[in-house]
Formats: sequence, C-alpha cells, structure tokens
Amino acid sequence: MSMPSVEDVRAEVKAWLEENWNPDLTVAQWWDILARSGYAAPSFPEDAWGKGYPRDLAMAVNEAIAEHSAIGPPAGLGYLLTAPTIVAHGSEKQKQENLLRILNGQDAWCQLFSEPGAGSDLASLGTKAIKDGDEWIITGQKVWTSTAQLCNKGMLLARTAPELPKHKGITYFEFDMQQAGVEIRPLREMTGRALFNEVFIDGARVRDDAIIGGLNNGWAAANTTLMAERAGLGTGGSGAAGNAFPGPIANQLADRAGDHVGQVRTGGTGGGGIAAANRLVTLAQELGKSTDPAVRQKLAKLFTMQQIGRYSALRAKSPSQRTGGEPNIAKLMMSDLLRLQRELGNEIIGAHGMLMGSDTPGRGSVQEITLFSPGPSIYGGTDQVQRNIIGERVLGLPKEPGPAKETPFKDLLVNG
Repeated sequence: MSMPSVEDVRAEVKAWLEENWNPDLTVAQWWDILARSGYAAPSFPEDAWGKGYPRDLAMAVNEAIAEHSAIGPPAGLGYLLTAPTIVAHGSEKQKQENLLRILNGQDAWCQLFSEPGAGSDLASLGTKAIKDGDEWIITGQKVWTSTAQLCNKGMLLARTAPELPKHKGITYFEFDMQQAGVEIRPLREMTGRALFNEVFIDGARVRDDAIIGGLNNGWAAANTTLMAERAGLGTGGSGAAGNAFPGPIANQLADRAGDHVGQVRTGGTGGGGIAAANRLVTLAQELGKSTDPAVRQKLAKLFTMQQIGRYSALRAKSPSQRTGGEPNIAKLMMSDLLRLQRELGNEIIGAHGMLMGSDTPGRGSVQEITLFSPGPSIYGGTDQVQRNIIGERVLGLPKEPGPAKETPFKDLLVNG
C-alpha cells in the first residue's frame, strides 16, 4: 500500500484535531483518545497502536499537533525507550495492554540498567533473579536511574542464568516500582537537582509473564532500548520531552489538558535543542553581543550542528542510507552540542557566568547549561563507549582484549 503525502497527512491530522481536541478534557482522557487514534506513535505498526508511517510522515503528525496547540504524547522514558522495545520484542498481550498504557500515560517507566559495578560494561550486571514458582525474586542495586521517584514501572535487567556467558544469561523484565523491597534514594548533582537515583532491590518479585523478549534473551531487548535511547538523546531526537508527565505518581493525569499546552516536561534528559540556541541568540542581542564576530561564528556553528543532527535523524530512518552507527553518532553530537552551548553562553554573559541566580543575564540558564554539560557525555553510554561501538560494529576494528566470549558469567572476574 502506498503512503500518503506529507500534505495529505497534515490535512488529515488537522481535520481529526478539529473534531477531537478539547482543552477541557483531562490529560488522561486526551492521551487515551490520541493513543487509540494511532497519532500518539505514528511510526509504530498499525497492530501496535500506530500508523506505520515513516519518519517524515510521523514528523508531520507531531508538527500538526503542535501547530493546533494540542498536547502531544506523554513525556518520559516509557514513550522514548520502553514502547519501541515492546514493539520489537513484546508479546501480543504486551503490545496490546502494556504499550497502550504507555501511550495513554497510565504508566510511567524508568530504566533499571546501570549498576555500581556495571556501567560502561553493562553486560557484567549482577542483579539476581531467582525463579520461585511462576515468579522471580529480584535482589540487587541499580544506579543513575532517571525519574525513578516518579515512576510506577521499571525496565529491569537481571541475571537469570549465571552459568551462561554474560550477554546470554540476562532477562528483561517489566518491574513494579511500588512494591515492598524497593528503595529509591536520590543522587544530588552539582546543578542542585536530583535527576538521577539509586534503586535498592531486596527480595522484590516479578511475574513470569512480565518477561519482555524471552528468558535469557534480555541483551537483545536491551540493545533495542539502548539504540532508542541514543537516538532520542542525540541531536535530532526528542530527548523524552512532552507536555506532561505520565503515571499515577506525577499526579498530572487529572489536570486540564489545555493547561499543559506550551509546557515542556522531560524524562530526565537534557540538551535544549533549537530552543536553547534561540535563547542564546536572544541573549546575545539583549547584551549587544550579536555583532561580535566570534559570537556570531559560534552561533552559526551551533545552528549548523543542530541542522546536521536533524538531517542525520531523518537519514537514520531510511534503510538505504543507514550505516548502523547513526544513534551513536547522534549521541556524540549531543555531547559536542552541549559543550558548545556552554562555551558560547559564557562568552555572551562574561563574568556573570561565575554567579548563580535568576537576576543574572539569562536568568541562570547559562549557568544551568554549564553545570549540566558534562552529563550527556556520561549518561546513555559514555562518549568512549559510543566510539568503541562505532569502531567495532561499524568500522570492523578489532575488539579490545578480554575473556573468550563463551566464558560463563560465574567464571568471570568481577569488580569487588
């Protein structure tokens, strides 16, 4: 079946919005209507609450929703990461039930992947899952878990077969964050915020039918999540942004939908994108720096990098253009973009960059970028990890020395 044109899609969505958008609906009511229409995730297959659209048509849907001053799908990592993982690896029940609860905002998800001894080498994770009847008993510790305090569900990686090689004995679970045996502790950053958390799990339980992607096949499902993460956090990605945050804990489902128009909520990611660049342009104009040749050159470079990122994201959706490393390259570009925003912002405001406070030029936004800027080079897989993946998987360079791939996890040396 041939795809409609961008113009046809925009016209169709506009007509649908005229009939269905009502700012007096609650956020939950509107999200449910949007999810069941297929417009919440238009790039998903039609049998997974989508429209089966390629990226350009999906972007046309998102743009039409924004232009109509309606709110789009939920913010957060459930939409950004869990949903595409369920589409690729979930059972039919998970696609019909779990996926819908993500798209209509009933559930908020966090990512329980990294551990104190398993960050860059994620496959060395040690959180244990032990079978007990039709359930699994989970014990372990996770760290750097964004928005855990706002989420009722988690994407949990746990080791179910230590006798298998480390990549093959991992299982991916849907995890209930609101059960006994789960403790969430915030990690305060130098920005003053607590974006990330430690999560301690002691004897919590997971049903056998909560496995996503099959027993001991969690690494394949995790790679889908990680690719979605790198593409989403990179240049041209959404960064988990949305108009409202989902789930029962954030307490926004009963809000009037119209009150969230124009607001931006994120799933714990940064970057700022084109909006951040526009703020720096305005700031330069306000402080008389817009005619400074050095500032103008960096503003032009920032705009260029953002456009390259946007076009790279489009290319990543074209099978004929893909190299396999697009998400990793996008992630590296985001790190570069944040560093450039930091340098440019401080060049514009000068000595004010040494002070914190809303009474400084830019109301503290440059200082916030400055303190946050090291983050993107670490979370979602460090810059070094991205370069290793590109080198080994895309360019075919030899892997670093290490134990044989078939070595059982239980026989590997672990960080002590």
